[in-house]
Amino acid sequence: MNSQSVLTVNNLTKIFNPDTTAVDDVSFSVNQGELVAILGPSGAGKSTLLRCLNRLIPRTTGEIRIHGEEITRCRGRDLLKLRSDVGMVFQQFNLVPRLTVFENVLAGRLSLCANLLWSMASVFKIFKETEKQKAFEALTQVGISHLSPKRADSLSGGQQQRVAIARTLAQEPRVVLADEPVASLDPASSHRVMGILKKICESRRIPVLINLHQVDLAQQYADRIIGIQDGRLVFDGPVDQFTPGIAKTIYGAEFESAVCSVNINSAPDAAKEKTFAA
Repeated sequence: MNSQSVLTVNNLTKIFNPDTTAVDDVSFSVNQGELVAILGPSGAGKSTLLRCLNRLIPRTTGEIRIHGEEITRCRGRDLLKLRSDVGMVFQQFNLVPRLTVFENVLAGRLSLCANLLWSMASVFKIFKETEKQKAFEALTQVGISHLSPKRADSLSGGQQQRVAIARTLAQEPRVVLADEPVASLDPASSHRVMGILKKICESRRIPVLINLHQVDLAQQYADRIIGIQDGRLVFDGPVDQFTPGIAKTIYGAEFESAVCSVNINSAPDAAKEKTFAA
């Protein structure tokens, strides 16, 4: 294992039934401070791969290591700790609509199962001032601390995704996984969110893995691209080695929609600037 490797995946396979192999013998490693975009057509196995990495679903075979620790056999408290260490950002924001932005981010400080977490949402007085400070710092990092007192359901989609990212940051994760985080956002919000994830990677020196459909976003923000097709890894290399021919091989009939879905030139200047203070 490379001395800088934080996440190492060896021969990972996920089989749902004898006829469905969603992830097929995939191996790769991700280094400290590296942003990796995972590209592939719908149904390629990208989401299943990420969900195996944070143990939302069990792998069938293979090995997953974080900082050298094998995590596929974690149970109980160790599994809860793992899910705190591996932050997850989803396409659906998974916020509690009636709670404020600040309360939603404070929830990221709880290493508890979801049902219990939401049942405790009305008693945030249990948090120490240091916990509240962590939540406020996370909101500041994604540029929306001024929205702290607003209800989550009063925000735009892009703002809600930034709250979800802040909640993940409040966990102080060692790895961040993002599953189609910009799929439901407009182009300007997509660039803003991608810029935030890039700055998290750079300033915190933690690896960020992002599932994307948009080739141009991957080329603009990622350090490296992994291509997945039919559950298999078909490309793994730096962005400058990702050619149109490789993209066509990965996407097939979906190539044009993957390339043209977001126009890089549509990003406002503000989205290209430093998103938060390091």
